[in-house]
Amino acid sequence: MPACSSSIPAAAQRLPAPAALAPDQCRDLLGYLAQIADPRHRRGRRHALTAVLAVAVAAVLAGARSLAAIGEWAADAPQPVLAALGVRHDPLRRVYRPPAEATMRRVLARVDPDALDRAIGAWLTGQQPPVPTTRPPPPTRPARRAVAVDGKTLRGSGHHGAAPVHLLAAMDHTSRGVLGQADVDATTNEIARFRPLLDRLDLADTVVTADALHTQREHADWLVTAKHAAYVLIVKANQPTLHHQLQRLPWRNIPSPTTPATAATGASRPADSRSPPSLASTSPTPLRPCGSPAGSGPCTTGAGGP
Repeated sequence: MPACSSSIPAAAQRLPAPAALAPDQCRDLLGYLAQIADPRHRRGRRHALTAVLAVAVAAVLAGARSLAAIGEWAADAPQPVLAALGVRHDPLRRVYRPPAEATMRRVLARVDPDALDRAIGAWLTGQQPPVPTTRPPPPTRPARRAVAVDGKTLRGSGHHGAAPVHLLAAMDHTSRGVLGQADVDATTNEIARFRPLLDRLDLADTVVTADALHTQREHADWLVTAKHAAYVLIVKANQPTLHHQLQRLPWRNIPSPTTPATAATGASRPADSRSPPSLASTSPTPLRPCGSPAGSGPCTTGAGGP
């Protein structure tokens, strides 16, 4: 699936601006980075692994797009910033000495990418935005958390005869944070990486949204039975039996909890769907209802969780 077909950017454009976090709601990234094992030998270490990774993260957040740019950002960073990132302090010169570009390059090439991805994903999951004061009264049934699963090919990858880097990612609908990523190399596909990606996430009482590629009986059954989650999956004409069953359902008569049920939405969005319009209501074909395994027959929504 090429990057331009990813539904994650389209969903992010339709979401409201993320709420600012109060100081007591922020989670320290350094604590999560400290859980990553250092691949280097104990002898000869001049910079802690946590400091090297923190400098790299801060540089990328500041706009660095290459290892050279990360090294330049680290060399120009103010002393208070380097101190906050845990950079080594030189007692003789009484300054904080950031790692050089060569050090950053060696460390980033050797660190476990899956461990780094899990640490940053756990940090993003721990960020809890405040509840808006102008929020309407909660419905009788609280809204579920929603996580989107989609694949993308990294822009700029695949040069010099190397295969492009393709990732399958899980994104939180509300915070837009990427909770986890899984590499999809040439020997596998997104379907095979779906379960390893979500296996390490807590999906209880969560609605998982994905495109038609993941409308698989095994995926649906695993989400409901093993992860205690619900799902919204798209059904297209390449599954004619299920597609025909869903077309025969009275979508126009199913009320929506947020907007009036109309002919424009009732035929394409199941009730109680929490997914954004770009993932659900603009689909040209009916969605796979939440809860029952794909291909096992039609149902309404909300099954698979209390």
